[in-house]
Amino acid sequence: MRDLVAAALAAAKERGRDVADVPLTAIAAAAGVSRSTLLRRLGGSRGALDEAIRRAGVDPGGRRPVRERAIEAAAQLVAERGLGAMTLDAVAERAVCSLPSLHTVFDGRDGLLGAVYELYGPLPDLEALTADPPERLEDTVQALYRAVIMAFDREPRVLPAIFADLFSRPDGPAARAMRAYLPRLFDSLARLLLPHVETGRIRPLPLPILAQLLLGPMITHILTRPLLEPIQSLDLPPMNEVCELFTEAYLHAVTRQE
Repeated sequence: MRDLVAAALAAAKERGRDVADVPLTAIAAAAGVSRSTLLRRLGGSRGALDEAIRRAGVDPGGRRPVRERAIEAAAQLVAERGLGAMTLDAVAERAVCSLPSLHTVFDGRDGLLGAVYELYGPLPDLEALTADPPERLEDTVQALYRAVIMAFDREPRVLPAIFADLFSRPDGPAARAMRAYLPRLFDSLARLLLPHVETGRIRPLPLPILAQLLLGPMITHILTRPLLEPIQSLDLPPMNEVCELFTEAYLHAVTRQE
């Protein structure tokens, strides 16, 4: 295998490309064998060659970084089978990476789950909203609700599984992951809501109460909506109307009434 590794590296260097982007015919030519002979020695695919190149300390390229593949694989497992299915072994198998690489990148399962929550949760949308917040409080609240709705609808749908684990195990991995990102969540909410407290539009309630009044009803609605939708007699409004209704209710709860 050493001769094939050397041939692959030489062919890649000659072309100025990653090994993964070099055709097998070129590698075979560099090794002085036919393509069929090369494939036979590799067991039918180039996967064995890529692994041998990695063992030689060279990244063959052609694949996304381990971090990206692992987060995507973990999110898929959580959405498909729940948080319990997101073992490092299962993630490594689906992401086609090694267990040591997962420990190196994420420092364990909790770190990986935190990365999943950061990417698929509402934080990216909330932080983007703080960069250019609406002027009117009504528009701000509606934008916050839309961000939450988008996060729960984002594929793969990991948030319902994360909340299920949170409710069943308050000290479990989901709770630890969410707790780690609470400072950023509250920072975003503070940037969006506290200016309206300072102007007197919102009553000076503690920020956690403002956040719970805002997020609690919408998250409850999103999580219970699948149970209620099959019941035709309930006649649930569409989500855009729900967003407007919850905005009106929130403003009634927290603003100064004239």
